[in-house]
Amino acid sequence: MKTLVVGVAGGTGSGKTTLTNALVDKCGGSPAVLYHDNYYKRQDGVPMDQRALVNYDAPEAFDNDLFVEHLCALKDGIAVDCPVYDFAQHNRSDKTVFVEPARVLIVEGILIFAEPEICRQLDIKLFVDTDADVRIMRRIKRDVVERGRSLKSVEKQYLETVKPMHELYVEPSKRKADLIIPDGGYNLVAMDMILNRIQREVG
Repeated sequence: MKTLVVGVAGGTGSGKTTLTNALVDKCGGSPAVLYHDNYYKRQDGVPMDQRALVNYDAPEAFDNDLFVEHLCALKDGIAVDCPVYDFAQHNRSDKTVFVEPARVLIVEGILIFAEPEICRQLDIKLFVDTDADVRIMRRIKRDVVERGRSLKSVEKQYLETVKPMHELYVEPSKRKADLIIPDGGYNLVAMDMILNRIQREVG
């Protein structure tokens, strides 16, 4: 079974997950999904106040070796136990998610195009492009409401790491995309193009 790997990248709050969910809903055959966010490095034994200071928007924050190992295993038809990251605790949880191989594998993350070995594994590279003001508003809403962060901590993290890392790594990686999509999963024209391409590839 040949696996088509679709990469979905973009800045924080750009709509990557919306696009990923739309592809899962509309693409036949129940695609498998790997979220790069779940592969942040473990920080067992590191105090909470120090974990909160880590730059989570830099490539070295991720366990990319494990991510590539799991990605390649799925391409080879081997199921994996994907880690689950707890954003409120700034550490991996003890849970895992069993991911089975599929004809279509969707890989999502802010830095997947910035990592050469991950980028090499992608057959279709999609970049969700969204205005910075929209992205920061979404980030605030998500981190405060869903992840239990304080508004002050979200603002501090955005100014000190998120914004500079976006400019250093994420924005330049857009040049590696096959298709740049404004509005992500809400862009119906782009969705039709992507689904038609996937259908042609997997039959």
